Amino acid sequence: MKHRATFTLDDQTETVLRRTAERLNMAKSEVVREAVQEYGARVGRLSEAERLRLLTAFDKYVSRIPERPLAEVEAELEEIRRARQRGGRAGGRAGRRGDGHR
Repeated sequence: MKHRATFTLDDQTETVLRRTAERLNMAKSEVVREAVQEYGARVGRLSEAERLRLLTAFDKYVSRIPERPLAEVEAELEEIRRARQRGGRAGGRAGRRGDGHR
């Protein structure tokens, strides 16, 4: 099903649309349909600049993660699990909220 729509375009956009339609030997409406479909597929994806910025940040922060032996990490995680089962880590805090209430 097709729907009729009316849009107002500035001179530059209309010139680009007209030239593109002529170059591709397509109706302007078809160029608009394809452009909208392509644009809609790209929405939500990262631009190359944004992707590189995030990768740089990731590399920066990953390099700051201290290297520890796996056994040490697993022992600390087990200690945390046991403390949570008891109601909290050592340090004088009672209860989970830290305010003396359970």
